[in-house]
Amino acid sequence: MTKFRVGLLALALCSALSLGACQDTKARQENVQLKAQVADLQKQLGEMGNRVDEATTAKNELMKENADLKQENDRLKARHGGAKKAKSKRHHRRTR
Repeated sequence: MTKFRVGLLALALCSALSLGACQDTKARQENVQLKAQVADLQKQLGEMGNRVDEATTAKNELMKENADLKQENDRLKARHGGAKKAKSKRHHRRTR
């Protein structure tokens, strides 16, 4: 009986080690996949940061252009401000 118990214990030990190694391999594979996902997310974050910078630069350029156009519009209005067209005193009725 003692040899049988020792053999059984050795078999259980081998089974436990192989099962542990299998689980360890799965954990390693999962870690590799997670590291790849983290690297991909970091890359996407960098790209999004670049897009935000580009959008901010474009917005600032448009705001400057808008301010310049407003100034030009005010300047043109001031130049032609007194020459408004007189409205007609006759009103035409519209038929429905």
